[in-house]
Amino acid sequence: MRNWDVFTDEELALSYIDGNNDAFDELLARNQSKLFSYILFVVRDEDKANDLFQETFVKVITKLHERRYVDSGKFSAWIMRIAHNVMMDWYREQRARNHVELAEENDLSNLSMNDVLDINIENRYVNEQVMTDVKKMMNMLPPTQREVVFMRFYQNLSFKEIAELTGVSINTSLGRMRYAILNLRRMTREYDIALQLD
Repeated sequence: MRNWDVFTDEELALSYIDGNNDAFDELLARNQSKLFSYILFVVRDEDKANDLFQETFVKVITKLHERRYVDSGKFSAWIMRIAHNVMMDWYREQRARNHVELAEENDLSNLSMNDVLDINIENRYVNEQVMTDVKKMMNMLPPTQREVVFMRFYQNLSFKEIAELTGVSINTSLGRMRYAILNLRRMTREYDIALQLD
């Protein structure tokens, strides 16, 4: 049995292409949590996120078998791009039906506040309330704006990386972020929310 820890994702992908199924199992184990979190954040429905996650990995397997993956040192970016395309296809299909189902109770609970904030005990209550308000407002943003905010602030991607992953120009990525911020500011005014972290 091989020690997969010494292999990069790119090396695992190439090993899988060469017929090593254990390499794919390791790839899946390494990437499933991050990829699922991304999909769930955008679609806000756990069942649909599971479906889209599975569809994404079917496409990953297919593309690997077709030798359409080229080692560029960015395997995780490559699968995120596939996931983005799968989600956008789903949204287009929903729009074509004029019916989009939005989950009512998805409050981004899959994201840990402690991953985002370095907090101390005295300020925990205030910060929890602020994060609850932010999560509620984030859920009210359109999917493309939620996606760019997630990639920028929760995955620390640059706007260039976001543009590449979502298949738009950097200006479009920046524009989506700008509109997301404007919408969040408008919501804070409308609902009289004070977003002050201590």
